[in-house]
Amino acid sequence: MARQIRRSSGNVFHDLGFDTEEAENLRVRSELMMELSKLVKRRRLTQAKAATLLDVTQPRVSDLIRGKIHRFSVDSLIEMLGRAGMRVDVTTSRSRRVA
Repeated sequence: MARQIRRSSGNVFHDLGFDTEEAENLRVRSELMMELSKLVKRRRLTQAKAATLLDVTQPRVSDLIRGKIHRFSVDSLIEMLGRAGMRVDVTTSRSRRVA
């Protein structure tokens, strides 16, 4: 049985079957979550100290570290990055697909 191989769209969430808008939202949230996770690791913060820095609860930091993407909005992630002293730059580009 031969396997069919398809070229990636560049967005794993779209490749998994999410509609275009949801896939893009998930991609953005995942990138922001990864930046926050890297920041916590780079600064060697405990979850309690990260919670204080980000002005959230420790269980919220646990959700972040565990990648529970459904529990975070783009806005909440940007706010947490700002509280940590990070600046978020937004860039836009033309989609490869025409809606």
